[in-house]
Amino acid sequence: MQLETYMKRFAVAILITLFAVSLAGAAERVPAKPGPRDKCPVCGMFVAKYPDFIASAVFRDGAVFHFDGVKDLMKFYFRLERYSPGRKQADITAFWVTDYYRMSLIDGRRAHYVIGSDVYGPMGKELIPFEKKAEAEEFLKDHRGERIIPFDGITPDLIKGLD
Repeated sequence: MQLETYMKRFAVAILITLFAVSLAGAAERVPAKPGPRDKCPVCGMFVAKYPDFIASAVFRDGAVFHFDGVKDLMKFYFRLERYSPGRKQADITAFWVTDYYRMSLIDGRRAHYVIGSDVYGPMGKELIPFEKKAEAEEFLKDHRGERIIPFDGITPDLIKGLD
């Protein structure tokens, strides 16, 4: 009887571990590229037309929202109740943004963002993301940027200032 109880507990522990690993892995998986009919939930533009600026938010339930730039991603994040009623910021498992030099998706929470540069996105002034801080610093100099900020430094007031 003790062996049977031990085996059941062991099996449950393995299942819980596998479930936790799969949830953690879901946050790390790069989402599929937006299709030709995917629209930005903030401005309504077709996102696939702007591959250089694509940003995405991934939710715990597997839903993915694509944006035509980091600025609209952050508008969505800060006003989630407006753009996706019933969803919560805590349910977002990952942010993906397009690295300006590499043209590939990177973890938006770890990116370095240049603001105030002479490079504009589809919606005008934009936060320009970089995986490497040294590249953000180089871009800042080359494109007359104002400063580099981390993801946690992006605020609703900063986003309003870009409009």
